[in-house]
Amino acid sequence: MNRKGRIMLVDDDELIISMLGRALHKEGYETCMLFSGTKAVEKIIDWQPQLLLLDINLGDGPSGLEILESLKEEGCEFPIIMLTADDSAESAIRALKAGASDYLNKPFNIEEVKIVIEKLLVNSRIKNELDYLKKKQDADFSKPFIGESSVIRQILGNARKMAEAGVPSILVTGDSGSGKEVLARNIHHWRFGERPDYDTIPFVAVNCTALPENLIEGELFGHVKGAFTDAKSDKKGVFEMADGGTLLLDEIGDMRLDLQVKLLRVLEERTVRRLGGKVDLPVNVNVVACTNRDLRSLATDGKFREDLYYRLSSFALHLPPLRERREDVPTLARHFLGQFARKYAKQNIRAIADDAMALLSDYDWPGNVRELRNVIERCVVLENVEVLTTAHFPYELSGQRETVIGDGSNPFQIIIPDEGIALPEVEKELYRLALKKAKNNMTKAAKLLKVSYDTFRYHAKKYELV
Repeated sequence: MNRKGRIMLVDDDELIISMLGRALHKEGYETCMLFSGTKAVEKIIDWQPQLLLLDINLGDGPSGLEILESLKEEGCEFPIIMLTADDSAESAIRALKAGASDYLNKPFNIEEVKIVIEKLLVNSRIKNELDYLKKKQDADFSKPFIGESSVIRQILGNARKMAEAGVPSILVTGDSGSGKEVLARNIHHWRFGERPDYDTIPFVAVNCTALPENLIEGELFGHVKGAFTDAKSDKKGVFEMADGGTLLLDEIGDMRLDLQVKLLRVLEERTVRRLGGKVDLPVNVNVVACTNRDLRSLATDGKFREDLYYRLSSFALHLPPLRERREDVPTLARHFLGQFARKYAKQNIRAIADDAMALLSDYDWPGNVRELRNVIERCVVLENVEVLTTAHFPYELSGQRETVIGDGSNPFQIIIPDEGIALPEVEKELYRLALKKAKNNMTKAAKLLKVSYDTFRYHAKKYELV
């Protein structure tokens, strides 16, 4: 049976607490009961409840208030409800000041207890989720842009100057996977990181191609109630949500021309008008626009507004592809190796062999930093060695001896490593390559391997490719 939560009950009144424990158990909660305060702190911490019901006046051992204070000193963050038979507010106030989440007077109504417990557990889960997202966000913003090449050092230096100067809009261009969003997050950190309220300053990222065509205008600029059929209430757009912070507009080169007009107006006037609205709302937003397209050529061809291009390109940064800064490959590879070794608890994988590192540096990396990251992650997950060698890399990188097999009319190549390879691995790789070539379309991939759709689907699931 799926439990709704783990609840511990501590009270020397066995009758009341047993009755309450049974009622909560029937509701789907996992319960544990203690009838004494003796060693209660140790037992509570060992059981790790998600919520604690604790009587203030226990018969022996420490009091409920003393247990509460000890739990708070130990750093316990689960909600604690104090139970008291004292009608005066003094005990309740002392408990709340000591860190209790709520209190209930005896005799209590079971339904009231259930409502209070459910509310506190929901709030606790929300708090935990927010804490997780906050830590993740902090990790994202503390993640530096990795690179030691002269071109990267110059780009980072210019980006930091722009950020610290408070430049209102910055254009970041570069191939997919080159690190544009990472640079945008660094710009946000350099812009606001010294402020005491940094944790509350918004960073909002929106992909201009990921939003549905009929919703993008409302998402960007917001809308008022009744602006269109499904507009049941007023809604802020991303400019308003990012007010006071940073808005990342990714893939801006694919934005519709009519929306580019409105974007230019926002950038110039620093106001936004919601869809269907009649008033201009002031917004103070630092915009970082990213694209992998050549905006100058698009503007020349009439596919991107020239005035918007010139507005954005006043402060522009171009991230070169990884093949143009090969000296950064070893630094990035070692960084990702350490990162994924920690993530997957593979601390035994400590290094990359010199010849393997040379192989990584010589490869052109069409997928840029993202592709390198994925290759290193795959190696860490699949291998259990101290040092990664060329044999551990995917076939397109490994440079292993190639054997051409076939009758000459339809030759194909399979790379056979010196230690040999199991046939299922060859089959799995063929299915993977077919999926890749067919852009994950299983019908087309099945035709490439000249097998039925059902056969392909079976093997794709068998090898966990879909």
